[in-house]
Amino acid sequence: MKEKAIECPCGGGSYALCCGRYHSGAETAPTALALMRSRYSAYVMDKGAYLQATWHRSSRPPEPVAAEAGLKWLGLEVRKHQAEGDSATVEFVARYKIDGRAQRLHEISRFVRESETGTENRPCWFYVDGSFPEK
Repeated sequence: MKEKAIECPCGGGSYALCCGRYHSGAETAPTALALMRSRYSAYVMDKGAYLQATWHRSSRPPEPVAAEAGLKWLGLEVRKHQAEGDSATVEFVARYKIDGRAQRLHEISRFVRESETGTENRPCWFYVDGSFPEK
């Protein structure tokens, strides 16, 4: 009997062929957009160690991010992706429910691509921070 493919939380198709390959460490995200989508999926799947590993060292929290009790992620909409050299921004809206109430997170995330210790000097994308546009 064929095993059913798990859909990726980011909406990119099969989890194994989408964000799963980044979460497993088999590959690094080739673009800031791919990294942002994989980080959204990591939030959905409570992969705090992945979130911490893909956070830039200048803004990385000291401990892995833990899932918030009662929070359920509902979907991701990418609005804009701009890359210039080793810097990029991704604007997105993530929908979620917490304690039964629907919410939206609208963020413009900043990313940089650089080498970091332990990556065999391969340049990797990292999340730096985000801003939240006015409503």
